[in-house]
Amino acid sequence: MRRLAALTALLLGLARPLLAGTGEAYSTLSEFFAQLADPNTGLTVFPTLLIPMGGRYEGMGTAYTAVAGDSGFLESNPSGSSVLEHGELSFLHHSWIADSNIEGVIYTVRFNDLGFGVGGKFLYVPFTEYNDWGEREARGYFSESVAILNLSYNFFSSYNFYGLALGANLKAAYRNVPVAIYPDQSVLTGLIDFGLLTRFNFLKGYISRTKNFSVGLALKNLGLPALSEPVPTTATMGIAYSPFRPLTWAVDFNLPISFIPNEAPAERWYLATGFNLSVASFLQLQSGLQLKGDNPRVSVGSTIDLKKISFVLNYNLDLSGRLNPLDKFSIEAKLNLGDKGRLAERDRVDELYLNGLESYAQGRLAEAIAFWQQALEIDPGFAPARENIVTAEKALRLQQEMEQQLESGSR
Repeated sequence: MRRLAALTALLLGLARPLLAGTGEAYSTLSEFFAQLADPNTGLTVFPTLLIPMGGRYEGMGTAYTAVAGDSGFLESNPSGSSVLEHGELSFLHHSWIADSNIEGVIYTVRFNDLGFGVGGKFLYVPFTEYNDWGEREARGYFSESVAILNLSYNFFSSYNFYGLALGANLKAAYRNVPVAIYPDQSVLTGLIDFGLLTRFNFLKGYISRTKNFSVGLALKNLGLPALSEPVPTTATMGIAYSPFRPLTWAVDFNLPISFIPNEAPAERWYLATGFNLSVASFLQLQSGLQLKGDNPRVSVGSTIDLKKISFVLNYNLDLSGRLNPLDKFSIEAKLNLGDKGRLAERDRVDELYLNGLESYAQGRLAEAIAFWQQALEIDPGFAPARENIVTAEKALRLQQEMEQQLESGSR
């Protein structure tokens, strides 16, 4: 915990001098990006669906469709739950703008190729109503709540093929608008997400079982209009590439979709890009950029891994936030719930495979076959053991034939 506190203080300490005295630059950026303003911005309901809860998904600028490497899959690509290394229980807090905050919780677990997740996010904005004489008449909260149920499966996975992960989220979204603000504006609606993910090796400069190139597709927030206003349906294609082990770079292309274009046209397409860099066994850095209309957003963050629990801290800077005090700061606490023995099982398969290679090299063919058969009992899809058994059995038959010929010749 001392390490976490020190790193947090360092990040905030570095951010303050960088942000100090940037008012003029901020104004210049606003004027420049105003030329890219999208007239269709803000025509959809439930903005909560587009605001990240936090975590690496937010830290990488939302370029996470092909990464989906932790509980952030729930907001980026629903197929991710079937390929996570371990289960997680995450608690998230996002200080968004001024007094508005987003709270979130995500639970996910994986059973071999089957993934399951459940989560929710809650946005609340306090308000106070005053009359013409400055007297307070009402207090309350505008709020949006989203509940998410996830299911995914990784099809065709084997030693040589990562598999094709497919998943879906079922969502229930509720907006509460107090009557004092605007009557008859509270609404409940249902939505669905679909996602696809696969990985393979491409221009890989290191040795690892982990694939270094990923492709992801997602269709998010598919649903009917709520109170005649469209929901923010978006189609996304993403790629992620690790040219060397510590670095992952990702890009997402996002295309908003409107099913009532005559009444509420869709926004323009936009891009997001980000990276994640492992600098130590306990520390990762992430950063990202989302280029969307006249309000680009830059994200910087870090992940501190303390084995059983990890913390992800992010700061976002765009043209809608304030520089002082800091807002758009998020923190996530992730509990590692284990991998249900998958890593230990894989290590045991590797050990048996190597034992078989050693026996084979020393000419003990029957013993080598026995080791590889044990490996296949644990992991029937471990192709190297199956292939080596075929080779060893041929060599063993040839060895037995030669021994028989030698015995016949000596008689």
